[in-house]
Amino acid sequence: MLSSAEIGIVLAVSIVTAAAALAFALAKGRVRRPVDHVPVEPLALLFDNGLLHHANDIAMARFALWPGTHIWEDLREKLIERFPDFPDAPGSGEDGSIHLRSKGGPTPGRVDVRWRGPLCWVLLDESKAKEPEGVSGVDSDEVEALRRSSDTSPHPVWHLNKDGSVIWSNAAYRDLQSKQATGLKNGSGPLFPVTDESCRVSLPRTGSSKSDWFEVTSSIVGDVTVNHATCINALVDAEDAQRTFVQTLAKTFAHLSIGLAIFDRNGQLVLFNPALLDLTGLRAEFLSAQPKMLSFFDQLRENRRMPEPKNYRNWRQEITEVINAATDGRYHETWPLEDGRTYAVQGRPHPDGALAFLIEDISAEVSLTRNFRAELELSQTILDSVDEGLVVFSASGILTFCNAIYKDLWRQNPDAAFADVTLTDCLDIWKDRANSNMPWQSFLTYLGDQSSTGPFEAMLSLDAQTEMACTVQKIGQGSILIRFKQLQNAAIVDA
Repeated sequence: MLSSAEIGIVLAVSIVTAAAALAFALAKGRVRRPVDHVPVEPLALLFDNGLLHHANDIAMARFALWPGTHIWEDLREKLIERFPDFPDAPGSGEDGSIHLRSKGGPTPGRVDVRWRGPLCWVLLDESKAKEPEGVSGVDSDEVEALRRSSDTSPHPVWHLNKDGSVIWSNAAYRDLQSKQATGLKNGSGPLFPVTDESCRVSLPRTGSSKSDWFEVTSSIVGDVTVNHATCINALVDAEDAQRTFVQTLAKTFAHLSIGLAIFDRNGQLVLFNPALLDLTGLRAEFLSAQPKMLSFFDQLRENRRMPEPKNYRNWRQEITEVINAATDGRYHETWPLEDGRTYAVQGRPHPDGALAFLIEDISAEVSLTRNFRAELELSQTILDSVDEGLVVFSASGILTFCNAIYKDLWRQNPDAAFADVTLTDCLDIWKDRANSNMPWQSFLTYLGDQSSTGPFEAMLSLDAQTEMACTVQKIGQGSILIRFKQLQNAAIVDA
C-alpha cells in the first residue's frame, strides 16, 4: 500500500495532469468554453495494481465506481462499446501511455491511459459543446442518434417558428427543396403550405409532366410547428387507376338492360348504370349523391318499384335481412310490382366488402311462361278428352307425354316415378298385362328400323272383353307416338 506522502504526490500529479489536458484541449479548440449546465472537468481515475485507488467526483458520478471497491475490469465494461481497443489490463513497465478515440459518438471523444510501475492513470475528455435551447441535459449520444435518424429518413421533416419561417429541416427536406425551381432557401419560407390539418400537396416533378404527392401533417410543440411530409405517389396512382377502372366499368355497363347498383364496404353507392334509372325511377341527382343502402331501398319503396311491406314497423329489419343475404350471395328474389311488371333482383358480394344488386325486368319472360303454361294445360285437357290412350317417347326412348286414358288403361302413372320412364319399362308392363297374341318381335323390329316411315298396326287384348288396336307412328325429331284404341264397344254394336 502507498504511504500518506505517496498518496498526496499521486493526487497532486492527477490534478495537474487533468488541468494540463483541459488547457491543451481548449487551446487546440477541441472543446468549447464551458457553459453553466455542462461540466468541463475531465474524468480522472487512478488505479494501483488494477484496483481503483482514486477518482474525482465527476468520474465516480459518471461511472458509479468507488475507490477501494471496483477494479480495472469494471471500467473496461463501461468503455468497451465506444472504445473497442481499451486495454484488458493496466499497462505494465516503467513508463507508457496510449491514446484512443471514440468509435461510437462524439463523447467521450478521447481517453488517455498512462502508467508508471503499478500506478495507472485514466483521463477521459467528456466535455460538451453548448446544447441547443430546449434540449439541455440530453445525452449527446442520443442527440447524435436523433440527428442520424432525421438525416437518413426518406420523409421530409421541418420546423417552423411563430412567423412561419423554417428554422430546421432534415436532409430529405433540403434535398427536395433543392430539386424545386421555387427559389426557396432554408429559413426563408416553407416548401409546403402551412396548415393546421392534414392535407395533400403536389409538387412538380423535375424533368417530368407528373407531380409528386405528399401527405402533410403538422403538430404544434411549444412555439414550434413540427411538420412531416409522406410521399403518397403509390396511393394517388392507385386511386387514379381505381377511378379509371370505375369509369371503364360504367361505360361497359351503360348498354346493359339490367340495372346495376354497387355499394362499397360502408354501404354507400359507388357505381350505377343508366338502366337502373329506367327500372327504379330514381333521379340521377339522388344516385349521384351516393346514398346509403337503406336510403336507396326506402326510395325504391316510395317509387312503388318494390313489393309493399306487410308491416311497416318491420321494414328496416326486412331490408337488413336483404343486405345480409346479399352479403352471403343468397339473395335472389322476384318482385311483383303494382303496375303488373315483374323484377328479378339478385344480391352478390364483391371484393373488399362491396355488394352488387342486379335488377332485371322479366315481365315478358313471366308473361310468356304463363301463356306457355296455359297452352300446355289446354293441350293436356284436350288430349285427355280423346278416347284413345296416347303415349309419346323421345328419340332416346324416354316417355315424354301420356294422357289420362293411357294411365287408366295400363294403370301406370309416369308422373309419380322418381326416374325417367323408358320404353323398355313400358314394354314390361304391356307384356305383363296383355295376351300373347301381340307380335312383339315385329313391334321391336319396326322401332329399330330407321328407314320405315309408315305406321305399324297390330291387335292385342287385355282380357276376353277388351280388344285394342295398337298403332305405332314415328313423328318429328325421332319421337314415337303409340295409340291404344279399345274396340269392345264397336264389336257389341256390330252384333
